[in-house]
Amino acid sequence: MYDVAIIGAGIIGTSIARALSRYKLSVVIFDKENDVSMGATKANSAIVHGGFAESHTKVKGGLCYKGRKQFDQLDKELNFGFEKVGSLVLAFEEDQLEKLKSLYENGLANGLDDLEILDHDQIMAMEPNVNPDVKYALYCKGAGICSPYEMAIAMAENAVANGVELLLNSEITAIEKTADRFNLTDHNGKQYQSHFVINAGGVSADTVSQMVGLDYFTITPRTGEYLLTVRGSASIINTVLFQMPTKMGKGILVAPTYFGNLLIGPDAVNEDTVDKSTHAERLLKIFNEAKHTTAKLNIKQFVRSFTGVRAVSSTDDFIIEATPVTGFINCAGIQSPGLTSSPAITEMVLNFLKDLNCPFEEDPSFNPYRAPIITRTELKPLKEIKPLVDIDSSPEKIICRCEQVSEATIIDAMNRGITVTTVDGIKRRTRAGFGWCQGTFCRPRVVEVMERVLGHEVDPGFDIEHSGVNRVGKNEIVDYIEKHTD
Repeated sequence: MYDVAIIGAGIIGTSIARALSRYKLSVVIFDKENDVSMGATKANSAIVHGGFAESHTKVKGGLCYKGRKQFDQLDKELNFGFEKVGSLVLAFEEDQLEKLKSLYENGLANGLDDLEILDHDQIMAMEPNVNPDVKYALYCKGAGICSPYEMAIAMAENAVANGVELLLNSEITAIEKTADRFNLTDHNGKQYQSHFVINAGGVSADTVSQMVGLDYFTITPRTGEYLLTVRGSASIINTVLFQMPTKMGKGILVAPTYFGNLLIGPDAVNEDTVDKSTHAERLLKIFNEAKHTTAKLNIKQFVRSFTGVRAVSSTDDFIIEATPVTGFINCAGIQSPGLTSSPAITEMVLNFLKDLNCPFEEDPSFNPYRAPIITRTELKPLKEIKPLVDIDSSPEKIICRCEQVSEATIIDAMNRGITVTTVDGIKRRTRAGFGWCQGTFCRPRVVEVMERVLGHEVDPGFDIEHSGVNRVGKNEIVDYIEKHTD
C-alpha cells in the first residue's frame, strides 16, 4: 500500500515526487516508458518563460511566474543547469506595438516586475545580429534556459535517493476506486494499492482520468518540429528571441540552449495520433520564418531535427484539480509553459493533498541536494584529448570526442538509482552523442561501457529501431533547404 501513486514521470510527475520525498510518505511513480522524461519533457523549447504570454485569467497565466521564481534555488539544489539570459518578443511592424503593450500589461497582471518595451536602437545594442527591420520588442530580463529532461532526471534521481519508488516500463491500464483506496492495475496485470493518485500522464492524461469515470476533457497531441545546430552556434545571439505569438503558440523562436547549441522552432500542428517524425517541408518553413529574426542562421551547422508533442486540453488551459473522485488529482493539459510552471503546479498538488488529510510529517533524513553528472565547460582542443581517446578502459578515457565525455561520467550516470538501459538514456544524461557526428563515433563505445556495468548485452540501435520515428537527417535537410532557398 502506497500513500501516493503518481502516473507519469515527466517534469510534473518527477517534480511532485521529489517534493513529496521531503515527508514520511510512501510514494511510487509509474511510467510506461523505459526512462523518465520520455514525453513532452524530452522534446520542447527548453525555455524558462517570463510569464507574460499566458492570460492572467487562466490557470497557466497565474502559475508561470510563480514557477519561474523558484528555478534559481532548484538549480542550486539539483544542478540541472539553468541560466537567466532574458527574452525578446520582436515586433517588425508599427501596428504590432499595441500587441506588445497588451503582453506587457498582461505580464504586470501576472505579477512580473522585470518587463520593458525596447525601441529599435535598444534592441540592436542588445542583439546586433537581429533583423535590423525590428521596431520594438518586449524584454523580460528574468526569462531563461535550461535542459528539461536533465531537470526531470535530476528530480527523479533526488526523489529516488530520498525513498521514492520508480517503476518504469509500467503502464497503468485500470484504476478502481474503493472506499479507502485506489487499486491500480498495470499492463501485465500486476496490482498496486494507494490512498491517493496523481494523474500526470501527459498526452494520455485524458485516458487516465477516464479510468476513474472522469471524462469531461480531451487531450489533443500538438506536434512542433525543431532544428538544432552544433554546439557553439548560439554565439550569434544573446537572448531568447520570439516572434509575435499566435493562437497556436508563441511562434517560431531562435534560442540558445544551455550548452550553446542554437534551437530553431517549433511549428504547431494538431494531430490525431502522436507522430514524432520530422519532415523536410515543415523544417524548411521553420528555417525560413526564423531567418526573419536573424539572417545569421547557417543551415550547414545543423546536427539534428526532432519533434515535440504538446498535450493540449479541450479547455485550452492547465487542468490541475482535486477531482470529485476523492483522492484523485488531475494534472492534465500541461503544455507550454508547463516546464516553467512545474514548481508552482507542484505546490498546488501538495496543497490539495494536505486538504485531503494526506499525512505530511517532515522526514529529517531528507536531502535536497543532487550532484551534477555534467557541468558546462569549454571544450578542449582536440589535440589535448586525443591521447585519451584510444587508451584502455579507465575513468579518464574519452568515450565521446565531440562532447568530450569520459568513461567515468557514463558510469556515474548509470549508478544514480535509475537503471539506464539505452544509449539515448546515456545521451540525455551525459551529452555523449550530442555533437557533430551524432554518435557515429561514440555509440559503440558507449554500448561497451554500458554492457560492462549492466552485465548484459545492449542493443545499440534500440532507440531508433523501436521508436518508429523517421527523422530528417543532416545531409538531407541541408540539401533540401539549400535547394529551396534563394
